Amino acid sequence: MSNRFAAMPEILAEYEQLEREMADPSIHSDQGKARQLGKRYAHLGPVIAGYKAWKLAEEDYLAAKDLAELDPEFAAELPKLEEKLNQASTILEELLLPRDPNDDRDVILEIKAGAGGDESALFAGDLLRMYLRYAERQGWKTEIIDTTESDLGGYKDISVAIKSRGIPEAGQGPFAKLKFEGGVHRVQRVPETESQGRIHTSAAGVLVLAEAEEIEVEINMNDLRIDVYRSSGPGGQSVNTTDSAVRITHIPTGIVVSCQNEKSQLQNKDSALRILRARLLAAAQEEADRIASATRKSQVRTVDRSERIRTYNYPENRISDHRVNFKANNLEAVLDGQLDDVIGALLDADKSEKLSAASA
Repeated sequence: MSNRFAAMPEILAEYEQLEREMADPSIHSDQGKARQLGKRYAHLGPVIAGYKAWKLAEEDYLAAKDLAELDPEFAAELPKLEEKLNQASTILEELLLPRDPNDDRDVILEIKAGAGGDESALFAGDLLRMYLRYAERQGWKTEIIDTTESDLGGYKDISVAIKSRGIPEAGQGPFAKLKFEGGVHRVQRVPETESQGRIHTSAAGVLVLAEAEEIEVEINMNDLRIDVYRSSGPGGQSVNTTDSAVRITHIPTGIVVSCQNEKSQLQNKDSALRILRARLLAAAQEEADRIASATRKSQVRTVDRSERIRTYNYPENRISDHRVNFKANNLEAVLDGQLDDVIGALLDADKSEKLSAASA
């Protein structure tokens, strides 16, 4: 077996063990455990299929090579069989690349208006629609967790959960697709409020968090300061006569989460805890990455979240992603959720760097 695929015996053994465990009826009494096994099994499935395809291609090539000296027909087949083997090797090599452990997770996506006032808030609303349309195209479910609207109809900030339906295939989950969307998104256009027709530049920030389950991130309630206050709508006008809005401060880390979207204080508290778990998971992983600084660093993944990552230029109908030099003149389609090309360019860049690191 090629040294590149030395991990395969261990993977095959794990896959067989997973099959045995999932065939045990008792495992389904623990839904969390069953879901965890199902996700791992779904991830390993394409790897096993890729290995079998490579193994078959290798056997065909070696058999033809042995017979080529005796039979010209086998010699004539060698170039095609070698090409097939190389293709199978490339596919398996890509399947065995290190995976982001969060790729199968659902997402909590936060969008916050930045520089540009009301125009930035309107742009935040455009970004929200873009991601909701993309999620719809992917067959995912979405849930608005919390919003703060602006006076002109956009959003000062908004949090939305994006969930897959069932167990996604490897690399097809919400986090796997959206993890590189975090950063500052800039828009260049003539605002509706601009009477002189001048182009303005404004920005909105996007944060992509892998959603954590309760069993994964344990929160000590003694570490929380919980404040309640009256919900407010655009312009600060009261829209609720009770103190239903909730602000949670995680004292050890200083992380603050506020939710006011629901009429119930309990529902807002549950939503805030949900976001807090995701932020704590992200913080723990960032700390682990910092400690293990000698590990591979992706040019896409390590972009500072405060850095401008993408520009949406309305006058030129152009979208530009500055991390991978991606440009396309289909802005309207992108804002309607057709993000496959730009997301694909980011994923390809990440894969190329992983392949380079693996061969170094």
